[in-house]
Amino acid sequence: MLAELCIQNFAIIDTLKISFHPGLNVLSGETGAGKSIIVGALSLLLGDRASSEMIRTSAEEAVVEAVFQVADNGDLAKRMAGMGMDAAEELVIRRSVSRGGKNRIHVNGHPVSLSMLAALGECLVDICSQHEHQVLLNPERHLDLLDAYAGLIQERESFGLLYDEHQAVLARLREIEGIRKRRREREEWLRFSIREIREAAPLPGEEDALRNERQVLGNVRKLQELAGRAHESLHGRDGAVLDSLRGIMADIREIRRIDGTFGLSGADLDGLYYGLEDAAGTLRAYRDGLSVDPGRLEAVEERLELLRRLKRKYDGDETAVLARAEEMERELEGISRIEEDAEQKTHEEERLRGAVEEQAQALSERRLLAAPGLRECLEAEIRSLRMDPARFEILFRGLENPKERTISRRGMDDIEFLLSTNVGEEPKPLHRIASGGELSRIILAMKKVLVRGGSVGTIVFDEVDSGIGGATAEVVGERIRDVSGVHQVVCITHLPQIACFAQRHFRVSKALAEERTASRVEVLSEEERLEEVARMLGGVRITEKTRAHAREMLGRAAGKAG
Repeated sequence: MLAELCIQNFAIIDTLKISFHPGLNVLSGETGAGKSIIVGALSLLLGDRASSEMIRTSAEEAVVEAVFQVADNGDLAKRMAGMGMDAAEELVIRRSVSRGGKNRIHVNGHPVSLSMLAALGECLVDICSQHEHQVLLNPERHLDLLDAYAGLIQERESFGLLYDEHQAVLARLREIEGIRKRRREREEWLRFSIREIREAAPLPGEEDALRNERQVLGNVRKLQELAGRAHESLHGRDGAVLDSLRGIMADIREIRRIDGTFGLSGADLDGLYYGLEDAAGTLRAYRDGLSVDPGRLEAVEERLELLRRLKRKYDGDETAVLARAEEMERELEGISRIEEDAEQKTHEEERLRGAVEEQAQALSERRLLAAPGLRECLEAEIRSLRMDPARFEILFRGLENPKERTISRRGMDDIEFLLSTNVGEEPKPLHRIASGGELSRIILAMKKVLVRGGSVGTIVFDEVDSGIGGATAEVVGERIRDVSGVHQVVCITHLPQIACFAQRHFRVSKALAEERTASRVEVLSEEERLEEVARMLGGVRITEKTRAHAREMLGRAAGKAG
């Protein structure tokens, strides 16, 4: 159950701390005082999306924190264990939202993700708001409600996984059929492309080498001239460098003979001479090896063009082109095994189809068994809420012709809730006949039936009493009090007939502080509670007669509770 809720800088709430009763907690107050803001803050702790717009003006961060007593919540303990957290008797959830976009969530001091928070929140609080009118009016959601009553949610999830597996195999079979249709064309293209690459046999770095060769072939005569001139300067004419160097070497040797301390040695000079002599030989060989070869230049140009075309076609350099050939060879090999794959997938599809049909049928049979119980319970609850002539039905479409029933991820059933509110009228879809007040009572009846075996500790009723009043409102209050005997209830209401059943009554109001509006929540004493119920009865002007009426309502509610 929810023990304590603390809110800071959230919407028009500055600082707020609320301690809740284990039974029925009622929040009342003028419209716009901030009652639903409190529910919004609680929703944030259950995994709702956050927005910087939630932060109070001029504040940089909004913080919401709640303490839950969870000693007997087995489902929650399992989920916490799956997230690597130890079970505890107390659960503290803290969430902060900053204008900079940082969203921090901690559970018992452990940082958790939003999806983890939402998973834990499902085991803690069930918020029933006016939004559930749309849920109830949507036939697509009726199957969810029946499965929740029948305890089939986990079984349906397991079926959904099996259904997804079957759909994946069907998708692969469709893919195989597509490959079969274009198989010959694809095989021919793959074989041609592989042959084109293998025959071209590009080598890594080959294009760069060919570009260099093309440049050499286009400048042969210039290179011959340069190499020849350099060779002549070194060795091939009178006064060449090597001839001059020999004279220099003789002079230096004479110096060393006279002065043994001279720094240049004969070995140094020899190394220099022989190095230049080798260079002269290299230049001569390079010059003699060069020749004009128009045929080779043309071949290099053709090879470069081939490599460029391959790179454009297969989107990459020589290495990537070769890798693409290997990839295509694997694909070709896979195509050759497509019949083997098709046979294997066909057997797998038949097996899964049989399992899907079998589990869908079992799911349907359990729903059919549970439907009368849900119908009877809901009908009884609805009638107790001053809808005496009401008849509730659960329509299973397609039962008369099973072959036309289709299987989806939720099974083979298509159901819709029907209601008749008047004697002699056939039950019709809810969206065609139910008023706002009737929907509120049906929601309350549904909630009361479904929460009996639920794992959540707290149920929040957020103004689901719209469209009702008078004696009906009093009966609705009794039913909400009954629910609070099984689960903690937090109820936001404008109706005194409901508020008088509270075990702890909070008044939400707005006040100006330092020229700013702020919501505040106060626990009402017995005298204050009398005044609040009188206000809810009489509006702005409260008379002694109104107080007497409020006192009578509170006394009658206390007597029924006893």
